[in-house]
Amino acid sequence: MSAVYAVAGLEVHAGDRAIVRGVDFAIAAGECVALVGASGSGKSQTCLAPFGLSPLRAMGSARLCGEELVGADEARLRLLRAAHAGFVFQQPLTALTPHLRIGRQLDEAWRQAGAPRPDRRDLVTLMARVGLDRGDEWLDQYPHRLSGGQRQRVMIAAAIAHGPRLLVADEPTTALDAGLRRDVMALIARLRREEGLALLLVSHDLPAVAEHADRVVVLEEGHVAEAGDAARIFAEPRADYTRALIAASPRLTDPRPDLPLAGGTLLEARGVAVSFPRPGWRRGRIAAVAGVSIGLGRGEGLAIVGGSGSGKSTLGRAIARIGPADAGAVRWQGRDLPPRKAMRPGDRRLIQPVFQDPVASLDPQWRVADIIAEPLRHLRPGLDAAARDEAVARAIAEVELEPAIARRRPATLSGGQAQRVAIARALVAEPEMLLLDEATSALDVLVAGRVLDLLARLQRARGLAILFISHDLAVARRLCGRIAVMEGGRIVEEGDMEAVIRTPCHPVTRALVAASA
Repeated sequence: MSAVYAVAGLEVHAGDRAIVRGVDFAIAAGECVALVGASGSGKSQTCLAPFGLSPLRAMGSARLCGEELVGADEARLRLLRAAHAGFVFQQPLTALTPHLRIGRQLDEAWRQAGAPRPDRRDLVTLMARVGLDRGDEWLDQYPHRLSGGQRQRVMIAAAIAHGPRLLVADEPTTALDAGLRRDVMALIARLRREEGLALLLVSHDLPAVAEHADRVVVLEEGHVAEAGDAARIFAEPRADYTRALIAASPRLTDPRPDLPLAGGTLLEARGVAVSFPRPGWRRGRIAAVAGVSIGLGRGEGLAIVGGSGSGKSTLGRAIARIGPADAGAVRWQGRDLPPRKAMRPGDRRLIQPVFQDPVASLDPQWRVADIIAEPLRHLRPGLDAAARDEAVARAIAEVELEPAIARRRPATLSGGQAQRVAIARALVAEPEMLLLDEATSALDVLVAGRVLDLLARLQRARGLAILFISHDLAVARRLCGRIAVMEGGRIVEEGDMEAVIRTPCHPVTRALVAASA
């Protein structure tokens, strides 16, 4: 069977330095080859550089439908991409054009290979192919109006609209909850079978790779550590690096972590409610959080888990007073915290957030030192320049980064380094509680494990309370002894983490446990 896409002796160079070297693989129609490895191993550059979608230079050979990509000029690459390849990227909200309606973006994707302009029924049919049965309702909406799962389905629709022979999926499920990850991978697998697509998959979701890939290429620091049949590699990995990757994936069957005991009550949220206007022309409001009450002790970890759209992030932001709230009270050690717009610096520093996408949460124009120092200027204005510099240096050391990183900018950081910078920025304000909103979901399993270990050490050393928002029970279990499960803006089950995992009562909880098993 001839290959739709084949690379041989592929190298990717940053200036005179080869950051990827000696990569070989081929993908036939209907097959899936997965690239796996830690952050910085070269997966995305191997995937994107031959297509001219990276500022780095590809060398060697990469042939798409018999046409050589390496060495082709930009005009030729654009034609080959439009004719034969579709791309699904990691962050659909940033990959989609924010000021264009969904229908306009699908129309452009449909026509990129020279096809005649589709009518609205064609676009509705395209949306239905990717599981958006009410496609006509969303064609006139902007990307921010869709959920994460809906945006990713739109991205897949755009990728297949022009009938490509190769689908390149670079971390297509990173930002999604466990159920949606499974659904999106099932959708991609179905399209691969029905359309006969060759699939190049980049992922750190090893269970999904084990389920869907025919062959696996394991990359370690730019070279191939191991390659071969997927079933063999996951059953009998030969390279130490591959074994480390597989072992780093958290499981609910792992031994119970030794967590710190909770101190006295630190935070109480009572009857928190948040609503938003309905999208489009429809009147009324949607209740995102409906009268939720939770409590958190000093030094305790509480996991808020649930599917996309369950209200967990909205609840967390309302509690931390960085998002809106229609009703309810948040009490801190027995006193009411003021509303979001009335928060004083002394109150603001108590709860500090760390968000999902580490690079997107950092100002790309600023140096790391300035990013970490920014909270000090607002929350600890009495510090002089020397004291701020000293506090920044301590925070950098506390998150186990080299001092020289202070002079760098976010674009030069790996995902793990960027998330440590975000944690340092939160710590420098001397908070008593961290709001961690999917803080490791964008990281590979090795880096995520190191970040979780760092957070566990900081939790003990500082006596930090942690409100951990996640869709992954196995990850949340690393830091949290209690759990609250959300669905439809309400808490449907809560209690001791181990007891809830062992005997889940609500169907949503049972589904989350099954997805994390």
